[in-house]
Amino acid sequence: MYSKSKGLILIQRMLVWALYFFSGFILYTNKGILPSFFITFSRIIYPLSIFWLQIRIKKRSKFLTIDSKMSTSELWFNLLPVIASLCTVIFSLTNTFLYIFEKIINS
Repeated sequence: MYSKSKGLILIQRMLVWALYFFSGFILYTNKGILPSFFITFSRIIYPLSIFWLQIRIKKRSKFLTIDSKMSTSELWFNLLPVIASLCTVIFSLTNTFLYIFEKIINS
């Protein structure tokens, strides 16, 4: 049972990463469907979000490591990558789905 669960997790991760890499391909190779500010933001943060997520997954640490003893600068240092990566995921996936829907409708 354990190997099936581990295999299923691996397949799910592969599908998520494939979708995210495909959305990055659409983001960089085609004109964006979303407003230019969102596209520019996503193009800048997209590579950083991949590295940030890989570091978090490899260390198996929490995505939000918030502690009551943290200073304000430490808190922002931990929150900004999470917020930027989350926004990038949302913008790039939305752009990809809108691009696909536009291609389906126009064909």
